[in-house]
Amino acid sequence: MATLEFWGRTAEERETTFKELRDERPVSWHPPLEGNLLPLEKDGIWIVVRHADVVSVSKDWETFSSAQGVTMEEMPEDMAAAASSFLGMDPPRHTRLRRLVSSAFTPKQVKKIDDQINNQARRIVDDLLDVGDCDFVAQVSKRLPMWTIFEMLGVPQELREEGYRAADGMVAYLDEDAAAGQDALTFQMNALMTLLNIGVELAEERRARPTSDLMTNLVQAEVDGERLTDEEIGAFFVLLSVAGNDTTRNTTSLTMKALCDFPDQRKLLLEDYDGRITTAIEEFVRWATPVQTFRRTVTRDTELNGQKLHGGDWVVTVFASANRDERVFDDPHAFNILRSPNPHVAFGGGGPHYCLGNMLAKTQLRHLFKELLFRVKDIEVGAPTYLTSHFIRGVRAMPCTFTR
Repeated sequence: MATLEFWGRTAEERETTFKELRDERPVSWHPPLEGNLLPLEKDGIWIVVRHADVVSVSKDWETFSSAQGVTMEEMPEDMAAAASSFLGMDPPRHTRLRRLVSSAFTPKQVKKIDDQINNQARRIVDDLLDVGDCDFVAQVSKRLPMWTIFEMLGVPQELREEGYRAADGMVAYLDEDAAAGQDALTFQMNALMTLLNIGVELAEERRARPTSDLMTNLVQAEVDGERLTDEEIGAFFVLLSVAGNDTTRNTTSLTMKALCDFPDQRKLLLEDYDGRITTAIEEFVRWATPVQTFRRTVTRDTELNGQKLHGGDWVVTVFASANRDERVFDDPHAFNILRSPNPHVAFGGGGPHYCLGNMLAKTQLRHLFKELLFRVKDIEVGAPTYLTSHFIRGVRAMPCTFTR
């Protein structure tokens, strides 16, 4: 698990290793990740693969801290803070920032933009029908998430393409093809600075000329007499651009592939789309598990599943493994849109870092698949090309065919 070769394999290939660990070494010690952004001054890291342990670590923020980083590699402290926003914080600071931005993601607020998302999903499928056979990721998957986020934030049209590319770069730095010869640190730093600059400049614009968008809400938001700083707004803009893009985008791609590979489930969903889509979406995100890992730092000596851990140790929770844990899910390698209960950890294992945008993601998936499945009835997708990443299960490209 310490090699880039391992994270370049398919999820199915990695699952062989995860199952072995779940059965024999659920909390196991591994060498530092190959290709670290900075040299890691540790002998190794703990890998946690069972569902129960992932949930336990996720909920216990006092013992397993996010404030010292959330990825499997070391990076400069200021870069980590700018890239992760309140993901890289613990309460009470995390609580304060989350309260300031959470009002934009309540069910009531998401419902207000429901029609916009529906209309954009329809336009995406209109364009797909016009174009014909294509790359599903470029033509469909990537368009709705970034449109939704940038529309909510009020990002000007002329900056959106630059923002799209930078958001991609934030998670693709270990992939040689994506980095195109740049070293990982430089590649990610360039992407980060691009997003930060867009976010800070937009914040300054909204202070001077407020509108009705989310960025205006952020610059005006106040809790206990405090407002967000430019640095905090910039970091949140980065987080929202990356998290709001990659999770829904890759869930869309991987779900389309699953619906092609499991035609019985596709038929089942089409028979009663409105009645089954809510349960089905939970299976979509379990199956895809777009965020594969999340790191914590141990704050005090403790024990996890019989394994002694020491203060300062790194613990990496593997959501991709937890969502295939046979101790929790019956027949976990089957794509089952009627699966219930479905206690997946694709939105996090609970606790303070549970995904703030989960309702928004579900709304996008609901509208987009209704348009796709009813209007492009014979759509099929081929073998995906995957991104090399320990953090995101990313689909770079996937061929798509249908009858026009």
